[in-house]
Amino acid sequence: MTTAETMPDRARRFLRDYAAVREQLGRVIVGHQEVLDGVLTCLTVGGHCLLEGVPGLGKTLLVRTLAKALRLEFNRIQFTPDLMPADILGTNMIVEAPDGRRVFEFRRGPIFTQVLLADEINRATPKTQSALLETMQEASITVGGTTYMLEPPFFVLATQNPIEQEGTYPLPEAQLDRFFFKVLVGYPSREELNSVLDRTTKLATAEAEPVIDGPRILEMQRLVREVVIAPHVQDYAVRLVLATHPQGPHAAEAANKWLRFGAGPRGAQSIVLAAKVRALLSERFNVSFEDLRAVVLPALRHRVLLNFEAQAEGIGSDQVLLQILDTVPQTN
Repeated sequence: MTTAETMPDRARRFLRDYAAVREQLGRVIVGHQEVLDGVLTCLTVGGHCLLEGVPGLGKTLLVRTLAKALRLEFNRIQFTPDLMPADILGTNMIVEAPDGRRVFEFRRGPIFTQVLLADEINRATPKTQSALLETMQEASITVGGTTYMLEPPFFVLATQNPIEQEGTYPLPEAQLDRFFFKVLVGYPSREELNSVLDRTTKLATAEAEPVIDGPRILEMQRLVREVVIAPHVQDYAVRLVLATHPQGPHAAEAANKWLRFGAGPRGAQSIVLAAKVRALLSERFNVSFEDLRAVVLPALRHRVLLNFEAQAEGIGSDQVLLQILDTVPQTN
């Protein structure tokens, strides 16, 4: 059969599996609908997700629940100021061979997994944070001159406390850029908080069950990349990214006023891939302008750097991006 003949069936299966995972998350997690969709978008495109919020909002619980809904190997690393790169990647150790000789043997660290929870990632020092750079980009680890490949799919979910809190280290820009989305986790509403108490202070507890496995996730990721985007729609994503470059030929007024640096190519890639997921969830096989606009904030909020004036005025990256969305025309 041709791709055109199989695409509707594959899309329906995508929707069914996406909904199944989301249902398992909803059995444990109360509310946070946009957060759940952001995490699942990252999963279905093969990207990593950064969750930011104050402690106690269920970020770690969300990641643990997702790991249970997927038939994937799961590890958790609790980031602390004394954590070292070798504690994450692993290290070469001297061991005694059966013949009595002493040889080096590589002991794998917890990063050798498929779903990695990097809990409170900004509690560790920048040196330790940078240990994830190669792994997040290449799904590989190099120790002692030897490169080890990780089993796909490999998915990093990192939680982060707001940088204004004590004992935190801002993530390097190079590492932030490797996160597909930065999703903000807010406080629950009155109704949601009551539901949280009902689920956590009584005898009955809900648990997620595994519904999809690694090969199926890889199939979903391939399908996302087959969704069509017209050249003029893709160019809109390009112009949105270029509009974030202060003093550039396509810079928006808000970028010139509030930004030091804008988003790079990974930002454009994130916008387009996330928009393809959104199109599939709307049972469409082509990307619309609205699909692109809907994903700009989580795709770019961590990829633009505010200048001193914006920080002094209390202007956030979301505010700047919304101003850019208002000024960049869909057609040019």
